[in-house]
Amino acid sequence: MNTQPINPTGKSYSQACAIINFKRLVFISGQIPETKEGVVPKAFEEQCRLAWKNVETQLKDGGMGFENLVKLTVFLSDRIYREENSRIRKELLGQVSPALTIIIAGIYDEKWLLEIEAIAAE
Repeated sequence: MNTQPINPTGKSYSQACAIINFKRLVFISGQIPETKEGVVPKAFEEQCRLAWKNVETQLKDGGMGFENLVKLTVFLSDRIYREENSRIRKELLGQVSPALTIIIAGIYDEKWLLEIEAIAAE
């Protein structure tokens, strides 16, 4: 499979992402900043890293990694988290450049400061 970023921004996302000759798609439900034990960190950075870790776990369990991401939707509880969210995403994804949407939303559990859903392909 090949992914082709279309109009990459240089900020760990592209305006679009084409998938060429893929075998399968994996749709990842919104991953929340909560451990299996139900612990939710208080600070945004910890929550963001935990949500990304949960995305990575789903990818690994599906036989994939960050390099397979083609679409991300990040739900933030408040605009004040935009810069920190962007910094952490860039750090974790490096040169991976999936299509991206960020939505400021009321999130299901008010303890959660973000939620991340994804689509991956191989």
